[in-house]
Amino acid sequence: MFPLILLYVVLTIVRPQDYLPGLTGVPLLPAVLGLAFLSWLFSSAKTYAAPQFLLLPAFLVTLMISQVTNGWSGGALDELERFGPAVIAFFVFAAGCTTQRHVVTAMKVFVLCAVLLALHGVGQAQTGVGWTGTPLGDEGRIQYVGIFNDPNDLGLLFVATLPMACFLANRSHFIGKLLWYAGAALLLYGVYLTNSRGALLAVLVVAGGYIWYRRGLFTAASLGAVGLVAMQFLSSRMQELDAGEESANGRVEAWYEGMHMFLSNPVFGVGAGNFTDYNELTAHNSFVLVLAETGFVGYFLWLAFVGYSFWMMLSVLRYQPPVSTLETQTEKRMALTLLLSLCGLFSAAFFLSRSYMIVLYLIAAMVTGYYVGARQREPALPAFSLAEGWWRWVPASMGSITALYVLAAILLRTAK
Repeated sequence: MFPLILLYVVLTIVRPQDYLPGLTGVPLLPAVLGLAFLSWLFSSAKTYAAPQFLLLPAFLVTLMISQVTNGWSGGALDELERFGPAVIAFFVFAAGCTTQRHVVTAMKVFVLCAVLLALHGVGQAQTGVGWTGTPLGDEGRIQYVGIFNDPNDLGLLFVATLPMACFLANRSHFIGKLLWYAGAALLLYGVYLTNSRGALLAVLVVAGGYIWYRRGLFTAASLGAVGLVAMQFLSSRMQELDAGEESANGRVEAWYEGMHMFLSNPVFGVGAGNFTDYNELTAHNSFVLVLAETGFVGYFLWLAFVGYSFWMMLSVLRYQPPVSTLETQTEKRMALTLLLSLCGLFSAAFFLSRSYMIVLYLIAAMVTGYYVGARQREPALPAFSLAEGWWRWVPASMGSITALYVLAAILLRTAK
């Protein structure tokens, strides 16, 4: 099961089927995922010991219902076909990531795949065309194929895997440290080549989160301010980081329109994938996109899914065992790594419409599987149950919706 789902991860990120002529039209991804799913069905490693295992299928059902309530019954099957693989991959990958060894292996696969895409970007920047035949994008920004043909998506991947590369370096011997730190440097350079403002800001969030954990909030805030100024010198697009700038203004208007879509369809939204039917631009915000397209029901489920992932990692970091051992220290380092990956992932996703992106759910699966395994190793860690804590996400959803609306209104007024 685990090797098959790792192969699925490789094919999802590297995507040889998208540029090698011999693989064109071959359904590699569905075939590998199907085999992994069959292995999972007959495996004793299946687990459902986390709220995410209920929340994600419920979110899929909500996506389907959102199409039906907006007058397109056939859209329910489309959503099942489109998002169903992400749900299956989540269940299988989470079941495979319950041991420390498997989580480390999964991190290695993610980092190596991301480094390969960064190397493609370096060659693309030097010659104008990568080995996939993909040319440089607008403004000389690197891009890849398939789901990574947008430089912003590449930046999101690089930022999310950066903490993993640093973790792998810290636990390696001299040669390993050199190799993994070189990979981390290459990922940072890849972020620079994408020239993605969201990814650059996400790097600051990841670095700030680490410094906050190690040195405190004041040091993190001070160095973050210095880092923001430095990035404005490094990136021409960061110099345009203003709500009144044309691109930023269009995004803010999209956020505002998304809030009004929610207000006009508050229960199930305007339907999954229908945002651009009501606005020329997509939402450019994963939270606004879910809210507008699936309403309060979908947003509640999705926010809880995301929130539990963060909460689990924070629980490991806050856990104080009776006796500190090498294993518990490793647990904390792994939890910090996965927490920083989540911070980078969702910081970038805050400026992108990537609510349904498969990479998001693969990393969430790694987080969920890791916590299930951590509780098996450390039974004193808290158990999370929807039956006991679902109500917390109602005020959290309402509060975050209000914050999104106020933020969009303020930025829109500032831009005028």
